[in-house]
Amino acid sequence: MDDVLVIGCGVSGLSTAVLLRESGFGVRILTAVMPAGTTSSVAAAIWYPYRAYPEDRVLAWGGRTFEVFEDLAGDPETGVVMRGGFELHRHPAPDPWWMDAVPGVRRCGPGEVPSGYRDGHAFTVPVIEMPVYLGYLLDRFLAAGGVVEERSVSSLDEAASGHRAVVNCAGLGARELVNDGHMVSIRGQIVRVRNPGLERFLLDEENPDGVTYIVPRSTDCILGGTAEENQWDTAPDPETAEAILRRCAELEPRLAGAEVLEHRAGLRPGRPEVRLEKEVLESGIPCIHNYGHGGSGVTLSWGCAEEAVMLARHALDG
Repeated sequence: MDDVLVIGCGVSGLSTAVLLRESGFGVRILTAVMPAGTTSSVAAAIWYPYRAYPEDRVLAWGGRTFEVFEDLAGDPETGVVMRGGFELHRHPAPDPWWMDAVPGVRRCGPGEVPSGYRDGHAFTVPVIEMPVYLGYLLDRFLAAGGVVEERSVSSLDEAASGHRAVVNCAGLGARELVNDGHMVSIRGQIVRVRNPGLERFLLDEENPDGVTYIVPRSTDCILGGTAEENQWDTAPDPETAEAILRRCAELEPRLAGAEVLEHRAGLRPGRPEVRLEKEVLESGIPCIHNYGHGGSGVTLSWGCAEEAVMLARHALDG
């Protein structure tokens, strides 16, 4: 019998399952879709706390995740690199609330910000190429003896039967799985283009025409984006895509005419607070909830996974 059942195979579920298995627990993942079909696979995946609360816990989880990604960046098989860039502001801005988690954050000097901007911060953070990284996590889990089963789950109690504990990393699926009315979709659309030689990321959350970001990867760039609450359509919208391309080309002219490789849209699992806690199911089986990370699933993944594993260990030892 597997000790722990993990629901979900996105970045939160995989990270938690890897740590559980490498801690010596028998672990099985149950998932409706494999990693390539999850919201995690759509992410631009730059370390950056976005739409996740409360800030004090997010800072702790994010800081720990930053440390793990720094170590992983030394292995090219992970798809993780440390990349520098700028967050741009149209008005004078305070230092970012999360800067204690990131070494070397500094205010931009004269001439560093493009025309139209009055302020900015420069920093270096992990950028994660999600198709590569999710494959790395899955391979790491399977190589450690973990098991993955692809099927839908309609009841935690039913799915958890025969296990000593369950970890719920269902993301937006928790809205129906555990009847969590606090969950809300935050639709994000991106355009993936061939990289014309860019090395630094650019972030402009204050763009009046829509949040704008450029995240270079090894051979492509992720351009975004949107943050549409209560929108559930995952089909990319052509007009939205054109607007993203236009905003990004205005910010970085080398993107003008870049070859478009893909259009994607995903639904971020928004919640007033990340749910990371233990409860006991009606069957008496302990359940650790680890979902509701908003736009910060990757950014919080290892910190939240470590806390989820700690809660599971206490539940099993108790």
